Amino acid sequence: MPNVPNYSREMDAVLRGLNGRRPRLLLHACCGPCSSAVLEQLSQYFEITILYYNPNIWPAEEYHRREEELERFVAQAHPLGVTVVEDRYDPQEFYDAARGLEDEPERGQRCTACYRLRMRRAAQYAAEHGFDWFTTTLSISPHKDAVRINQIGQELAAEFGVPHLPSDFKKKNGYLRSLQLSAEYGLYRQDYCGCVFSARPRGQEEG
Repeated sequence: MPNVPNYSREMDAVLRGLNGRRPRLLLHACCGPCSSAVLEQLSQYFEITILYYNPNIWPAEEYHRREEELERFVAQAHPLGVTVVEDRYDPQEFYDAARGLEDEPERGQRCTACYRLRMRRAAQYAAEHGFDWFTTTLSISPHKDAVRINQIGQELAAEFGVPHLPSDFKKKNGYLRSLQLSAEYGLYRQDYCGCVFSARPRGQEEG
């Protein structure tokens, strides 16, 4: 079995190397619950801007509900210096990225294309706005592949010239902590990843 990198340990090494500095981090986020434990962990080390870019989320009402919950958590929790930027919402960007992959199973190549789409926008935004690092909250989910997420991050770092902060936020009880914070702040927790393809197995249909 090949050795799987310990991304949590790699991130800890980066944090120790900051030596008290708080560089600017662009954090792609998919929702409030996934952001909660990540912000709790990172806000003492970075000046964080959250980028809410999620054209995969269906329907539009769900997209806006998740964004509102993210804004509410940040306003109530008051993590150090965190701001939220809502980016464009054009679901066609996701459908273009997923073309030909519509029938892929969950965690398959369609999900990889979705990770890449959203993380690419984060890397691009970070480069355009002078951030020191970028990363995503996606690895906090036990349903998402941290290896793929970090490999994509490394590729994008090379392309855009902004370092990717390695992470596996589900480690060290990160996912459990997100559940605790969600309960504490009464956050809405969705029961599907976000796209119409992930909603259908749970019996939801397009109206």
